[in-house]
Amino acid sequence: MITPLENIIIKTLCRLLIPFIQLFGLYVIVHGHGSPGGGFQGGCILAASFVLVVVAFDLPEAKRRFSEKLNNIFCSLGVFIYAWTGWMCLLLGANFLDYGILNKILPVNPVMARYYGMFSIEVGVGITVMAIMVSLFLDLVTGGKHEEALDE
Repeated sequence: MITPLENIIIKTLCRLLIPFIQLFGLYVIVHGHGSPGGGFQGGCILAASFVLVVVAFDLPEAKRRFSEKLNNIFCSLGVFIYAWTGWMCLLLGANFLDYGILNKILPVNPVMARYYGMFSIEVGVGITVMAIMVSLFLDLVTGGKHEEALDE
């Protein structure tokens, strides 16, 4: 059983750690196309910060901070960013995710267009992985009954 003093220590420590964990997750996503890491790893780190909110506080508090509606928006947004990047390549006459062709709409050379294309893919993957991992965690914690779990 956790005593009230331990609970205060855990909550305070988590309030301090969670922003740094999220910042590191964003760093891994943003630098993933040019260094080790990437969208999947960064998305998992961001999702772990949400799990820490649930552990430190409780499920209703976590869902107040990051609602299911917002989670669904992030799921869709990440997939949209990924698909949009690929479709832009197709519309410009290249293969799906052939980023070099993006130089036709970006004021850069093909090498930098590939760089920005990979960046957008990493961001899309990171957002999607984060949202899906949070959704999977909530499904496991609540047994798939999200709204009923909040009433208990």
